[in-house]
Amino acid sequence: MTYCVGLRLNRGLVFMSDTRTNAGLDNFSMTRKIFTWTVPGERLVTIMTSGNLATTQALVSLIDERSKAVVDRSPTILQEPAMFQVARLFGATLKEVIGQSASSGQNASSQFKASLILGGQVKDGATTLFLIYPEGNFVEVTEETPFLQIGEAKYGKPILMRAYDPDMSFSDAAKLLLVSFDSTVKSNLSVGLPFDLQIYVNDALDAGVEKRIEADDPAYQSISIGWGDALRDAFKSLPTYDL
Repeated sequence: MTYCVGLRLNRGLVFMSDTRTNAGLDNFSMTRKIFTWTVPGERLVTIMTSGNLATTQALVSLIDERSKAVVDRSPTILQEPAMFQVARLFGATLKEVIGQSASSGQNASSQFKASLILGGQVKDGATTLFLIYPEGNFVEVTEETPFLQIGEAKYGKPILMRAYDPDMSFSDAAKLLLVSFDSTVKSNLSVGLPFDLQIYVNDALDAGVEKRIEADDPAYQSISIGWGDALRDAFKSLPTYDL
């Protein structure tokens, strides 16, 4: 399983993903789930992946190969004129990979399913996020739905719903995501550290902050312990329910 979140703030985008993959209760490994392509001064495109590992790796390799190919396969994700077209290209490529992997029938296709969070900006366009489904269709982030999740989303969603603020700083957004991910890790064995964090500033049109957060990271440990203590204190402060 996986947990990935993309947040859209007024000042830019924040991405975070875990790195755990598993093929059973006693077979865990680690793999990167955030991938970025840039044309400095012109665009930044980032995806996070969830689902069948063979499918997501094939997708990234195919997108990368076509972007660098000597033979003209235009338009590529580095040539599309807007993020909407980039999302359509990712959706079509994901559908293509799943279709090639499956032998036949709906059951075969479902074994190779994957989903993506796509975010970034093309010059003169808006900074945005998309959630891309295995079928190749997608939805775009809105003011009413300012963040997107894939993978094991249910444990980390409540804190995002309650504490998200579009005007928050990148530091506060990272703290919010760490609380969301910490809640998920403590509830589901298939999501685990380290976490990959990426921050994109509006109109930068280049890679921003990229950081891997390990289990022994002092800031993460402080947030994890502090959040647990704060929840216990909040619970104790609530009025008693008389029976």
